[in-house]
Amino acid sequence: MALQGRFTVIAAIVMVVCSSLPMNAKAMKLKGGLSSVSVALHRREFGKQRRQQSQSGTVKKMAYFGQVGVGSPPQMFSVVFDTGSGNLIVPGGHCQSQACIDHARFKEAVSSSAKRVACDSSGTVADDELTITFGTGSITGECWEDRVCLGNACSQSHFIASTEESAQPFDSFTFDGIMGLALDNMAQSKEFSIMSRLTDKHFLKTPLFSVFLSDSDDETSEITFGEVNEKHMTGDLLWVPVTGTIGYWEVGIEDITFDNKKQGLCQDCKVAVDTGTSQLAGPSELITEIRSKLQVNSDCSGFDTLPKLGFIVGGRVLNLMPSDYVDRSTTLCELSLMSLDVPPPNGPLFVFGIPFLQRFFTVYDHENARVGFAVAKHTKPGPLGLLSLVDSSPKASNILMRARHRT
Repeated sequence: MALQGRFTVIAAIVMVVCSSLPMNAKAMKLKGGLSSVSVALHRREFGKQRRQQSQSGTVKKMAYFGQVGVGSPPQMFSVVFDTGSGNLIVPGGHCQSQACIDHARFKEAVSSSAKRVACDSSGTVADDELTITFGTGSITGECWEDRVCLGNACSQSHFIASTEESAQPFDSFTFDGIMGLALDNMAQSKEFSIMSRLTDKHFLKTPLFSVFLSDSDDETSEITFGEVNEKHMTGDLLWVPVTGTIGYWEVGIEDITFDNKKQGLCQDCKVAVDTGTSQLAGPSELITEIRSKLQVNSDCSGFDTLPKLGFIVGGRVLNLMPSDYVDRSTTLCELSLMSLDVPPPNGPLFVFGIPFLQRFFTVYDHENARVGFAVAKHTKPGPLGLLSLVDSSPKASNILMRARHRT
């Protein structure tokens, strides 16, 4: 269901849900009665203590916390809106694990529309439970059906109410659960996929959603269901087909570049675009080699001479600046790229987490199984050349420059 080790740090997207639209949720009625829903996201910073023998400091991480409404009337849960998992998971009312007690729990007796369902295709409900193992913990839970709402987009959907949660990592999380937004194959079944349920009800104009994550407190993050919110992007979308079959928003990487120069490190690699991971991640062997080549010094010396770190996707170089891929405090620097070994056949696999998603606006096309990339339009304009052509000739650069300024 989820990438091994990916819950080291989680990012979530804020959604406020109730029977009528809250002030920070905007719904637009479109042709044929179909809609799109945009919801403001709240950006928060938290610290991650470094583990070094001789040095100490605090690296700041970003998190985007949110809520979902479950039941009739809606019970509110703070969740991670996670493109790297497929199911909605919230603490159950009967769960006595400390991780559940410390968070909001689903009370089925309070909801007039709650119904216990089987966790698999057997149809047997009595004592039916499932266990999901993450990289650093696990949950066991019952399967339910109830009304689930994102903004004013509501549908009957299956979800998991946990009956047991491991202390690590769930007790340390400030959110209650996880809202999976991966493709259907990642969900327990299609009935557990909220995007499939909303699509089946023909609520959305288009069965896709887009994510814009702010990189400062001067702007508001936003997720839009049903339509590409073009105000958050610069230039055209680069559409890339999903290559995997297990449900990740996974696309191919043709190679890795430093300042647009191919390094021959990662031909025909794969990467999952994941709103539920706060760092960049990749196979241990390649991460070690990238660390060696970049030579990020812990005292931040040489920071201004570090190259753009790029990934060739769909024939374009998606470039990250040093400020994107290096965690930098006042006196300490650390590469924000962790080792993550996903075994075959699902791996090896890179992960584009929050540092990438702050730099690039992303669109997740559920119907056509493809991901769209564009340079995010921030309040403070970023440097040019973040989305580059592989061919760095003057002619190609001029073509890209025209595309970048076309709106």
